[in-house]
Amino acid sequence: MTRTFFKDIFDNHFDAVRNYIYYRSGDLEIATDIAQETFMKIWEKQIVSETGNTKGLLFKIAGDLFISNYRRQKVLQNFKLSLVPKVENQSPEDSLQFKELVSKYEAALIKLSEKQRTVFLMSRIDNMKYHEIANTVGISVKAVEKRMKYALLQLKKDLDY
Repeated sequence: MTRTFFKDIFDNHFDAVRNYIYYRSGDLEIATDIAQETFMKIWEKQIVSETGNTKGLLFKIAGDLFISNYRRQKVLQNFKLSLVPKVENQSPEDSLQFKELVSKYEAALIKLSEKQRTVFLMSRIDNMKYHEIANTVGISVKAVEKRMKYALLQLKKDLDY
């Protein structure tokens, strides 16, 4: 594998690999570290050919590294979404209600299964279409639809809507 070929792979896929791991872990630092480790493995082992399914291989390696990291750390995943309102003229009551809603939303996201949360965040945060999510995660479009359906039902229930 040449340096230019590797650089092209890195430039084209790093953000997608990092986002995938971020959705699974909820921690941007861990996601960045695992994405970098994924590309280090690719470079060290020279396992990517110019004709192969590079993106699928990257996601598989990153997923395996995430699971290994999770098992080593043995810590619970903490999802922290920093939503800071930009409104200056907010009453204390509005501010309190917003903080309660953010808290309920974070708690609801944590209650989702990892698979549901991954699909939900890829759809809502990354604005990915179902077929893109299916290709990224390596499942069928129907499986994405089913996971999204149950994620939305659970969020609706947990957020009292």
